[in-house]
Amino acid sequence: MLLMLALISCFPPVSTDLYLPALPGMMEGFGVTQAKLNLSLSLFFVFFAFAILIWGPLSDKYGRKPILVTGLLIYIFSSMMCAVSRDVNHLIFFRICQALGGGAATAVSTAVVKDCFSGFERARVLAIIMSIVILAPVVAPLLGAFLLKISSWRAIFWVLAGVGILALAASFLLQETLPQKYQGSTMASLGRLFVVLKNPGFSCLLGTFSIITIPLMGFLAASSYIYVNGFGLSEQQFSFYFSLNAACAMAGPLLYIRFSRKLEAAAIITACYASLLISGIFIIFFGTGSPAMFALFMCPATLSIMVMRPPSANLMLEQQDEDTGSASALINFSGMIMGSMGMFMVSFWSVDVMIPVLGSLQITIGLVGGLLWLVFRKRPFVRYEKRG
Repeated sequence: MLLMLALISCFPPVSTDLYLPALPGMMEGFGVTQAKLNLSLSLFFVFFAFAILIWGPLSDKYGRKPILVTGLLIYIFSSMMCAVSRDVNHLIFFRICQALGGGAATAVSTAVVKDCFSGFERARVLAIIMSIVILAPVVAPLLGAFLLKISSWRAIFWVLAGVGILALAASFLLQETLPQKYQGSTMASLGRLFVVLKNPGFSCLLGTFSIITIPLMGFLAASSYIYVNGFGLSEQQFSFYFSLNAACAMAGPLLYIRFSRKLEAAAIITACYASLLISGIFIIFFGTGSPAMFALFMCPATLSIMVMRPPSANLMLEQQDEDTGSASALINFSGMIMGSMGMFMVSFWSVDVMIPVLGSLQITIGLVGGLLWLVFRKRPFVRYEKRG
């Protein structure tokens, strides 16, 4: 089940990171600006987020498996259409359709974890799945750069269609995990989102933790331009630097498992916000020196964010006893929306100021998020997981 959940959870990173090395070449080939082409990234995340918001509650009513299969069929068809797009507008449109289908996979995967695990065990399972999922951004840029050497960027989307087909085949092995379906109407099931938001413990933590994706996704959108256009690296060299950062992201959840044996989740989260703040300061002052210096100071920021993600997701799930699909949808939706904001924030800056902008985002989120966390962490309406 863990492998299955990891496979269907990897759609956001694999759908973006695989074609990151191709972005500079695609910009030249389509004859469009960086901001225009980056809509294929940022709008993907926006519509992916809204799709999660719909699929999550629907999975509470119709079951996890039917929703997953439906979404995967949409994702496969859209990936094929991306591969044959003749202009950037068609590419952006079918990327949106691809996001609408892929959102079902993310919504279902988080809900299944909540269905099957509880308490501190759930945090560990989330950490394991996240560490496996992050193999995607480690491998994807390398695979994308390899495909560009032997073919065009279109081959990348054919590969994404193949990933969707593999996930569809695996989905038939998934047993239904929803213990009891919601008995209300379809519109009423969507309305459960607002019921979940009325829970103060959930909503306060949601606002505190969702903003950590802003600097992470900002780096994702800016990385190829910084390394290729800013530092003058080749697409292959970029893929190795990006994979180094992705390796730190993969290590984050595993480090959480190790730290959690001796430290409480609250202490780990506090330390991560502080680390993110310090990393942003170093990036502003030293990150423009060389690609190695930039990568050196980006790694602690990525590590901090990824160490924080399992305990923060678990704490949010812990606040809600019912409406699992809706709670999972809101968690993923908020993270994706904030991530899209991070992408927009860096897309309209020239390459020579992208690094200071990224550093400023890390400082801001480290400071604001850390203060919000210190305010809410000891409020009586916030429940903590039980160790087991």
